[in-house]
Amino acid sequence: MPSKKLFLLDAMALIYRAHFAFSKNPRITTSGMNTSAVFGFTNTLLEVLKKEKPTHLAIVFDTKEPTFRHVQYPEYKANREEMPEDIGIAIPLIKRLAKCMNIALLELPGFEADDIIGTMAKREARNDFEVFMYTPDKDYGQLVEEHIYLYKPAFMGNAIEVQGVPEILAKWDIERIDQVIDMLGLMGDKVDNIPGIMGVGQKTAVKYLKEYGSIEGLLEHADEIKGKIGEKVRAGKADAILSKELATIDINVPVTYTSEDLILEEYNKEDLAAFLDEMEFRTLKRRMMPDAADTPSETVKSTSKKAPKKAKDASQIGLFESYSAEPEPAKVETERDTINSKKHNYYCMDTPEKRAELIKYLLAQDEICFDTETTDVDAFDAELVGLSFSYKTGEGYYVPTPADKEETLKILEEFRPVFESETVGKIAQNLKYDVSVLKNYGVEVYGPKYDTMLAHYLLEPDMRHGMDFLSNLYLNYEPVHIEELIGKKGKKQGNMRDVPVDVASKYAAEDADVTWQLKQILDVELKEREQDDLLQKVEIPLVNVLAEMEMEGIKVDVHALYDLSEVLGKDIASAQKDIFEMAGTEFNVGSPKQLGEVLFDLLKIDLKPKKTPSGQYATGEEILTKYEHEHAIARRILDFRELSKLKSTYVDALPLLINKRTGRIHTSYNQAVAATGRLSSTNPNLQNIPIRTERGREIRKAFIPRDENYKILSADYSQIELRIMAAFSEDESMVTAFNNDVDIHSTTAAKVFGVELADVTSDMRRKAKMVNFGIIYGISAFGLAQRLGISRTEAKEIIDNYFEQFPRVKAYMDECINKAREMEYVETILGRRRYLRDINSRNQTSRGYAERNAINAPIQGSAADMIKLAMINVHDWMKKENLKSKMLLQVHDELIFDAHVDEIELLKTKVHELMVNAIPLKIKLDTGLGVGDNWLEAH
Repeated sequence: MPSKKLFLLDAMALIYRAHFAFSKNPRITTSGMNTSAVFGFTNTLLEVLKKEKPTHLAIVFDTKEPTFRHVQYPEYKANREEMPEDIGIAIPLIKRLAKCMNIALLELPGFEADDIIGTMAKREARNDFEVFMYTPDKDYGQLVEEHIYLYKPAFMGNAIEVQGVPEILAKWDIERIDQVIDMLGLMGDKVDNIPGIMGVGQKTAVKYLKEYGSIEGLLEHADEIKGKIGEKVRAGKADAILSKELATIDINVPVTYTSEDLILEEYNKEDLAAFLDEMEFRTLKRRMMPDAADTPSETVKSTSKKAPKKAKDASQIGLFESYSAEPEPAKVETERDTINSKKHNYYCMDTPEKRAELIKYLLAQDEICFDTETTDVDAFDAELVGLSFSYKTGEGYYVPTPADKEETLKILEEFRPVFESETVGKIAQNLKYDVSVLKNYGVEVYGPKYDTMLAHYLLEPDMRHGMDFLSNLYLNYEPVHIEELIGKKGKKQGNMRDVPVDVASKYAAEDADVTWQLKQILDVELKEREQDDLLQKVEIPLVNVLAEMEMEGIKVDVHALYDLSEVLGKDIASAQKDIFEMAGTEFNVGSPKQLGEVLFDLLKIDLKPKKTPSGQYATGEEILTKYEHEHAIARRILDFRELSKLKSTYVDALPLLINKRTGRIHTSYNQAVAATGRLSSTNPNLQNIPIRTERGREIRKAFIPRDENYKILSADYSQIELRIMAAFSEDESMVTAFNNDVDIHSTTAAKVFGVELADVTSDMRRKAKMVNFGIIYGISAFGLAQRLGISRTEAKEIIDNYFEQFPRVKAYMDECINKAREMEYVETILGRRRYLRDINSRNQTSRGYAERNAINAPIQGSAADMIKLAMINVHDWMKKENLKSKMLLQVHDELIFDAHVDEIELLKTKVHELMVNAIPLKIKLDTGLGVGDNWLEAH
């Protein structure tokens, strides 16, 4: 049995958790420094030392230098948000703390913390150590073996979890530890932007590994896999191999640290005392140095409501158990109330008499909260299991409904007067879901409505808005988690129909009670920030519009997709053939290793190619793009990758999303995701259907009208963001061009390049168009140069000329930034706010990002406000006129309709009118209207 105990702490993961655990009540010193991350990390460190009593310990950091993963795949971690400034400030402080405590710090340029930890763990486990890797990162599971354990932090009330080989195998449902890497390669990782194979989740990955043993084994038998999933596997070969390589932790990092470097020693007491005094950690100082004299008390001041701190979802990040040891004065209330500690009165209303009594009381209220319990997260396919209500803090009522639909309809009929009452207000969390479920049963929800999710979205657009998170944040209350009732996600997860009624009753009544309480708090803040009108006049009315659009769905021509898939298959084969001919040999184009050997060893297209730290040639998109103009093979490899992705991600995926009951695709719209106010959609994500390439555009051909009596009608705002910029800036040249229907890009080109409008060339217009749209997003000379393929000097000259010719645009941009610096937020035309906490940051990168948002957010957000109001007005008009036509989709600035042939001319006139007048501006607005037998024709 090993006699030594080594803890390796994944520094950045733990620092982020500590920082965001305090997002609602950050610890701010008297000098204004946010010490949340330092405080939380210190508590975590002390808990490890106290509870686990390690003999050796190291804190392991990432560095800013790119790793072999970034070189191999430039998109690696590309979607991650920039580091919050307060974390950037905390890192050197935590390093100082470690030095004061004589704790080893490990970091190595070009390597991530997990590679260093992996190398150290494997090495020291063979040197008589029990090694514990302290991290929330699941990827570390691949390193676990005898004497090496994954030590996971406490999360959402669960205790710290120590995982050895049996636990990892059980967690992933695999047979060998090395299959963790195969799982990660198959599934991909959204956080790290690792692609995986499209459509393969954990369940499918487990199935394949049980059958084939590894990714390589699966790909060898890919031709044997039938159906659409087989096509996805074959199309995703390159992504799978790449993903496995990216997910593999390097255990051969050239670390020079020895176990002697990691021995725990006594603190440098004088330095530590000074540090804790500087951080104003009075209570921590008493714990760490009980003999030291007290220093002035820790002072924590709250942040201004005017500019709430940007934070991630604490329900994802959780709180460390160790925080409970620091009860004052940061107001970090880790001892949350639960259903077992908080007084409540929850009732199951399971008889006609009880339901009648409840209905009588519900109808007597000014407002009530309601929630639905169902069998599915997809409202379209969900069966109702029960209803819950609350109209008083601490009280909740649950009405179970049977599996028999006819019996459920009878119960719903009893409650119809409640839901359809025009005087009783209705409160819900994620109202659209509940409204949609009831619509499926023929029950409408009328009267004043309120959605706590949308209310919080307007208050804190950059946060998450789930009920559990909001309950933790505002009520210091930990609700019962759905997983406690139906199990964790996966093949063994049940649904609410499986839960005993007495258990479901408490869970559901609690949901309604918590949501009721949240409304009382959120509504006060909403009114204080003058966001209540935006909620009641835009977001709430839009709920019903989106619910009806989702229920309607859109018809898809499956055969057109199959034909396109076949065409793409031939295109891919053709690209591969060309690549083989250019290379003079056949190889696996999807293998970065083989590709690198062909390009650089065989063809020698670069005598000094870049390599990854492992010695493999780098063949990412950024690398290949550098060669495409000189070497035709590089362009064809990029074509091969683009076509493969198009086929697997869209063409082969869309038929799988067709609802079997309706034969239509029913996308789901998200109101509370994009901080700008724009809608997003999932299953499928219609916002990302490609339109720039010919093959990409052909996907729209597959979206068709319901039958021969209908056409697809598209109504698209014309250059809406540029028009809003013109209206906001009041630049005379831009306003004149738009109001006189003169092409804005040609107008810009004429002014920037100093020529007459008639002499503007297509190349001039192309450059001007890039500038016009780029200015909105704060484009730099470097960015413009990259996009246009011109020198940075020429790009700078174009931008300078632009601002000289359009002086009010420059003035408007400066005004936006200056106002944001004062208020720490910007607003859209309807008052939707985007908070910009980093606008006054000392960090140039963080400040620059905030400044770009200060310019763009009011414009993009106003465009979002405008199309939302247009959708509401168009929907209401179509209902009033009782039209046969239906509004089906919203994609960016475009609305798509199933237009009955007898109503097309009326629709074209009225939809245009309602769209351009949704929000009156001092500038002419326009729409592009088109009609066709499919979406592509109409657009």
